[in-house]
Amino acid sequence: MAGVWLEDLTWPEAESWFGRGALVLVPVGAAAKEHGRHLPLKTDLLLARGLADEVRRVLPVVVAPVVCFGYYPAFRHYPGSQHVSPATFQALVTEILEGFIGQGARTLAILNTGVSTEPPLRIVVRELYERSGVRVPVADIRALGRSADPLMEQKLGGHGDEHETSLVLAIEPEAVRMDLAPCDYGHALEAPRTVFYVPSVFSGDSASGPDYSATGIRGDATLASAQKGRATLDAMARDLIEGLRLLFPDALGDADG
Repeated sequence: MAGVWLEDLTWPEAESWFGRGALVLVPVGAAAKEHGRHLPLKTDLLLARGLADEVRRVLPVVVAPVVCFGYYPAFRHYPGSQHVSPATFQALVTEILEGFIGQGARTLAILNTGVSTEPPLRIVVRELYERSGVRVPVADIRALGRSADPLMEQKLGGHGDEHETSLVLAIEPEAVRMDLAPCDYGHALEAPRTVFYVPSVFSGDSASGPDYSATGIRGDATLASAQKGRATLDAMARDLIEGLRLLFPDALGDADG
């Protein structure tokens, strides 16, 4: 049995899905965040919808509308990039989850396509569990599809790179301007590799050390292809589907595939 997008349902249909204990999948992906000169601002939104739809085709989930505003501090100075504070982002996601719980949904999961959104989301679901007893797992983008990593040829990636460009080529190829795709490592190849988390931004100032990026990306987007993107998207979807089945066997027991 396939799933549905919540936005396509009537309210009685939504009530029926919630009443049957359906899993509600909440995707998080920026609708407007810079991804270089060759990818649209909606790149994360495309990925969130594309991955959620892959899951929906296989599992009987209700996919919520994408949470398209978030905490993206590294990109806020780029024209068009939208960013909210961590407190605002946490409040938004908390109210969305609590709203579903109040309407009878008890099985929820988050699909997170950001990196800076990882810490705020972990706090949200931890605090929600303390208050409500509802445990909401979060799948973060960096943990998905690792089996496809050997397909990538770039020396280093991170944003708007070979990996991300390939995914958009697989999901919405007409959105990619491959004639503008750059190879831009900035100074990242010379940066020390340590066990420490080091905050960073993307900066067009060549004197900004490891933050420097002439184009707003980090990696080699010229190596991207739709074939790499399709294989990576499939690997990411498999990880999501397998993980959800392990966590929620009762809610997903009648799934196909």
